Amino acid sequence: QVTNKVTVNGTEQEIGYTKLMATGNIDNSEMYGLVKDMNDNALVMEDGNPYICNGTSNPKYSGSGLDFVSILNKNNKLYMVSQFECQVGAIYVNELEQDATTGALSAKEDTLKFISQKDAFGGYVHCAGQKTPWESHLGSEEYPPNARAFEKDANATSTGNTYFETVLPYWGGDASKVNPYYYGWTPEVTIDENGNANYVKHYAMGRVSHELSYVMPDNKTVYISDDGTNVGLYMFKADTEKDLSAGTLYAAKWTQTSAKDGGAANISWVKLGSATNAEIRKMIDPDGNVATNDGLKFSDIFDAVEGNATTGTCPTGYTAINGSSYFECLNVKNEKAAAFLETNRYASYMGATTEFRKEEGITYDAANKKLYVAMSALERGMEDNKKSGEANTKYDIGGHNHIKLEKSNYCGAVYELNVNDNMEATDMTAIILGEEIAKDADGNKCHLDKISNPDNVTFLENSNILVIGEDTSKHVNNIVWAYDIKTKELTRILATPKGAETTSPFWYKDINGFGYMTVVTQHPDADTKDFGQSSAGVVGTFKNIK
Repeated sequence: QVTNKVTVNGTEQEIGYTKLMATGNIDNSEMYGLVKDMNDNALVMEDGNPYICNGTSNPKYSGSGLDFVSILNKNNKLYMVSQFECQVGAIYVNELEQDATTGALSAKEDTLKFISQKDAFGGYVHCAGQKTPWESHLGSEEYPPNARAFEKDANATSTGNTYFETVLPYWGGDASKVNPYYYGWTPEVTIDENGNANYVKHYAMGRVSHELSYVMPDNKTVYISDDGTNVGLYMFKADTEKDLSAGTLYAAKWTQTSAKDGGAANISWVKLGSATNAEIRKMIDPDGNVATNDGLKFSDIFDAVEGNATTGTCPTGYTAINGSSYFECLNVKNEKAAAFLETNRYASYMGATTEFRKEEGITYDAANKKLYVAMSALERGMEDNKKSGEANTKYDIGGHNHIKLEKSNYCGAVYELNVNDNMEATDMTAIILGEEIAKDADGNKCHLDKISNPDNVTFLENSNILVIGEDTSKHVNNIVWAYDIKTKELTRILATPKGAETTSPFWYKDINGFGYMTVVTQHPDADTKDFGQSSAGVVGTFKNIK
């Protein structure tokens, strides 16, 4: 359900939701969301059905489903690029048609194409993304495997990372072909003058559990959110505008100024290193053959030993860290490889903050120079040696314990960061929080009139409206909210079917004179009218946007 009216520049307009594509749709001899192997051949599931990334059809392989779509205005055409959040990630592109009078969008027949990722080791758990200022699709790869655990027991069925274990069908089931450093990057899709889609992974932007990378108006600065437990917040500075193939990577350090209501802090930036895509690609694929698995291993980058798990101390010559792999004792052997292949570990090693929990969407209000970052839950490393309020040292021992919130909050928050003239965030304050409640009769565990596990966000430029989407099991129906940053008013604008996550809200102020907000409905319950299929669509059409 979506709101049917909106006021734009003082005038009320009627709007609605238009579905553009759904997983399983067939067009141009392609199936939307069908996953393919290292030779671009269609994969099938164990039951013989097509491997469709819809989040519902198979609990082992079907992942979360369609996650992010971008609309690119190129060659006097509109292209929709769609990425799928399955262990074997897929990306598709199709053209859209736009009614010149009403602005209504629809999928153009016989234009759906699969975008091959085989020259970059295939795709992996594509989560959120951004339409860049230069009309490209900037994606993500989430939940990369723990290379230390993988090397310790190279049998891919024992890594403890179920996402990684189920990527094996892409490689024909051959675990010897797989390197954990193949995954955890930022991919980009560009459309050339002939309408062809070109795909690349930006290894220079670091390897973390990428939720999304958000390009700032200078076309060089990119903020990177890291989705998981004990994760960091990162900033990439490209060497050249509109070119993310080379640059310098930084990690945020939180210096706390308040522990109340989600907390507040001054933010400084720790330099991790500078690199090019080519340099880092050479580390993971020295011979240029994606099938030989001849790249670096964890032990080529760090020497690791066991520390004292009671005191959080390490033997002489080793540094204690606490990141997404928790307490470890490390000594770096290759600094550049550590910075870009083991970004989370190296950030902690260098003194940056790796204590955030479930870091999600990013957006920017250019008029007021404010960045917004969603944090799905305020727990664990964000507490002070606690887990959900109970004593627990796992998430802080051996680490820096920069973040010490006085209270956990499993409903999450959105943070506001002031940005200076160099496009660098200088502070961070929680501005809107969810509220925990006792589980009600319907199963809700967060207050119904407040946010719950905020996920993707988008800011409506030249307005006061921050759009907040949910990814939550603590509201029975996930909501997309409009939050007025001036009045603090929170308004529901869209509700998903039962069991579905809201992803991909992204604001397009002007596509040939019309405004739209993309929204993806991910993995709805099979008994809904969507029959368990993820779908992409737009809210609109908005007219006379200034």
